[in-house]
Amino acid sequence: MKKIKAIISGGGTGGHIYSALAIANELKKRSKAHELLFVGAQGKMEMQRVPAGGYPIVGLWISGIQRKQFLKNILFPLKLVVSLRKARKIIHDFQPDVVVGTGGYASGAVVYVATQMKIPTLILEQNSLAGLTNKLLAKWVDKICVAYEHMDQYFSAEKVVLTGNPVRSDIIKLTKRKQVALAYFGLQPEKKCLLVLGGSLGARTMNESILQAMPTFSQAGIQLIWQTGHLYDEEMKAQCTKANYPGIHAYPFLERMDLAYAAADVVIARAGALTVSELCLAQKPVIFVPSPNVAEDHQTKNAQSLVDKGAALLVKDEVARQKLGEEAMQLLKDKARQKELAQHIARFAKPNATHEIVEEVIRLTCV
Repeated sequence: MKKIKAIISGGGTGGHIYSALAIANELKKRSKAHELLFVGAQGKMEMQRVPAGGYPIVGLWISGIQRKQFLKNILFPLKLVVSLRKARKIIHDFQPDVVVGTGGYASGAVVYVATQMKIPTLILEQNSLAGLTNKLLAKWVDKICVAYEHMDQYFSAEKVVLTGNPVRSDIIKLTKRKQVALAYFGLQPEKKCLLVLGGSLGARTMNESILQAMPTFSQAGIQLIWQTGHLYDEEMKAQCTKANYPGIHAYPFLERMDLAYAAADVVIARAGALTVSELCLAQKPVIFVPSPNVAEDHQTKNAQSLVDKGAALLVKDEVARQKLGEEAMQLLKDKARQKELAQHIARFAKPNATHEIVEEVIRLTCV
């Protein structure tokens, strides 16, 4: 296999970053000679997560348009121009064979410049509803890897490849790691475990819903692995201390997501694209609480695609504080329902997604 030089750009959310890292890891698995450079947005989580994953990253001075905060958009035109110029210099200096975009502010700028410089390009559309940036890029890029069917309603059919989303390879065959997972989190095997995922930054509604349900969980002896998010870490830890509930294991961020999934009997989660794909692969019964604070309500559409097939449950964000705890308890008590949901969600798993995406990347370098 010839040496490939690739720029991978994606960030702003865990879904974009971990998809980018999964692609990079698969490329390196194919050949350590491949040379990879990441491009992200200054001040965003990718600037820490990518180096922690073992790859170099360069940051652009860029941010997205704030739909509800007009004053924060004043610098957007300047940031965009500066970022496009820097992206051109990065590409000129690195001379990549291919540029891959997994989503995020920086990704749009880098991929656009690459298309204008006639560099082969591939983007990921991780959601069931195509994002604005990807719809704008679609006319120029060479390939679009998607996670849902019928995406040719947004993109040219000859560019679309249904691959699924690239996820962590360690999520496969979790049942063999159940005991290791219980020991890792200090859980009691005879008690039920609820995993709560509000995203890497956290979700206030979900955190407050869990706090309200805490007395019920405590009385029932339910154990919680709770990703509170960095924004709410101190606040939630203080509330846990006040409640004096020994069954709660709260973390700002879960480093061993594979073990968190392995330990869980039931999962409560937002419906970001990567989380949905991971849960399909993990084959876990899940209650989705889609975020209302995303473009075009795409998380609800992600979740609804599974709910309609009997593969997940859904509680709307606006009623979560009143209903989420009750829904979780009902599911935790119902083993037959858990088994049914797990079996149905497994049908949507695409364990070879990362492999197939990298195959498309390599094909572009051979054109």
